Amino acid sequence: MNITHDFDELVERRGTDSKKYSVYPDHVIPMWIADSDFKAPQPVVEALISRAQAGIYGYPPISSRLKKAAASWQETRFGWHVDPDWVEYIPGVIAGIICAVRALSRAGDNLIVQTPCYPPFRDLAHHNGRHILANSLILKNGRYEINFDQFEEMAKDPRTRLFILCNPQNPTGRVFTREELMDLGRICMKHHVTVLSDEIHQDLVYSGCRHIPFASVSEEFSQNSITFINPSKTFNVPGLRTGALIAPNPVLKNAVHDVLVNNKAFGENIFGTTAFCTAYEQCAYYADQMIGYVEKNRDLVEKTLNDLEEIRVIHAEGTYLLWLDCRKLSMTQAHLDRFFEKELGLGFNSGTSFGPEGEGFLRMNIACPRSTVREALRRMSNAGLLMSDPAYHS
Repeated sequence: MNITHDFDELVERRGTDSKKYSVYPDHVIPMWIADSDFKAPQPVVEALISRAQAGIYGYPPISSRLKKAAASWQETRFGWHVDPDWVEYIPGVIAGIICAVRALSRAGDNLIVQTPCYPPFRDLAHHNGRHILANSLILKNGRYEINFDQFEEMAKDPRTRLFILCNPQNPTGRVFTREELMDLGRICMKHHVTVLSDEIHQDLVYSGCRHIPFASVSEEFSQNSITFINPSKTFNVPGLRTGALIAPNPVLKNAVHDVLVNNKAFGENIFGTTAFCTAYEQCAYYADQMIGYVEKNRDLVEKTLNDLEEIRVIHAEGTYLLWLDCRKLSMTQAHLDRFFEKELGLGFNSGTSFGPEGEGFLRMNIACPRSTVREALRRMSNAGLLMSDPAYHS
């Protein structure tokens, strides 16, 4: 489709029911929660308007179109052949993972996550009586690597039933290689651990890296995993609460289906389905242009902050989220968070919200117009004197 999207467009989001813009006062630039400041693709907007104009919004049936759209996207973008029968609607990736955790484990069982990790992973485990095992990623020469020895020790525990894989990884920005996925998958197969693969950021991978769906690595892995996707990050439609799970193994799929039905989480949203299908059917152009635009934002942040000794950017291979190492500022996390908000007017995610491994870090969302990124960098660059003031380190 020959459409060019204007990612430089500034959209006023305050007063538009935006969670992102409801937390901080007006002078603070909110660069925290993972939704973008880009308008959704025009075909999605037009499809939603057309559907709204119908004037009747009754209960929809199960959408075969959604199944086909998800399957086609996976094959076209990632070379993974997906049978539409493997696909099922979920009201969001986390909601789907919660249902999978309930279906495939019991209270008291272990759940492995790689840390620092997306906060809802910890929350869903605790709220459902599962025990978190934190496989801490190792920061080595500015890049996070997997601690495979620790991972296997955790997988060996007979109470360990599930592993939540987040790839691309949030918040570190790692895009795991085929070799890494193979090693993780082999360990899980060996110790009978089922993989729940959160691939919501699958489209947001930068030059030199490639997203490999975990289930596409081998037939064994596909039968021992469930993949969770959602167009929300790529096309900025998270408020429509529509995602999909992909489960080639009918036993796993049926188990999760039963929990979805039993918790009344199975009915589709007519607008969410419309956006989901339109995005995956018509908006590949937007995904391509968006990742190119955000990659330039990433490069700009890295180049600018390289001049600040106190802050180091962990080089992101994927996602539109940057993990900032601020430990050289020697501030407590509370002071670091307060400094960025009160003195710099920047609203980032606190590192410790991703677990204790995030102490001294911040997460920055760069899915916004470049002018916004430049202003955020200007505020950080001009803060050199403040950062060296002992008052901010006590």
